[in-house]
Amino acid sequence: MPNIDLSKISTRAPEDLDRDEAERLTKQRADRISELHQQLVAQKEHAVLIILQGMDASGKDGALRNVFGECAPYGLRSVAFKKPTEEEFDHDFLWRIHKEVPAQGEMVIFNRSHYEDVLIQRVHGWITEEQVDRRFDSINAFENLLRYDNNTLILKFYLHISKEQQREELMERIEEPEKQYKHNDGDWREREHWDEYRKAYEDVIARSEIPWHIIPVDQRWYRNYLMTDIVVQAMEGLNMEWPPLVTNKTWSV
Repeated sequence: MPNIDLSKISTRAPEDLDRDEAERLTKQRADRISELHQQLVAQKEHAVLIILQGMDASGKDGALRNVFGECAPYGLRSVAFKKPTEEEFDHDFLWRIHKEVPAQGEMVIFNRSHYEDVLIQRVHGWITEEQVDRRFDSINAFENLLRYDNNTLILKFYLHISKEQQREELMERIEEPEKQYKHNDGDWREREHWDEYRKAYEDVIARSEIPWHIIPVDQRWYRNYLMTDIVVQAMEGLNMEWPPLVTNKTWSV
């Protein structure tokens, strides 16, 4: 993808978009995603991998609930990647990722992903730029392996939040009792590296062979509206069909 400047991309919905209509369509599409997911499980010829990335408090958990919340639990998994364990550090950076990718007939949602290893580690200077280059090559090869070797549809979403909105979301985690479990002092320390993370994300988006969808998230309803539309169109593009009845006709009614 060409180089982009995230500071020039709005984090809000267009002013002329009617929220009530958008939410009506979002519900409609979420139901359709559920139907397509059932078809995916039944046909068992494709896999779907959803990748969610974004700054802290950009709404990854909310996207899970609102976009995929109508899907049946079977054939659906979400994986949240935290700091690697000692065992994971002893392997290549994709080792822990490859174990979690979807099988055919399954949808898996990565809440953060293998891109953390060219984001956090790069921003903090824990890897060299030469290692960054090699990791980008490995990521593109890895995603192409999934795409072509296992019929995996990969949809990548960058949840695009403004610095002002992030502060508001982080403050809610301090002030609202029902959100305090999400509070992490480390999120505020990472916020100090806002510009470095923005630059790193711009590079991630530019160097990925499978394109990213940049989703404005300052208004969560608009995030849901955009994401449900993208997922429906992509899954309908798989042209899935319900498998035919298989029976030996030895039973009687």
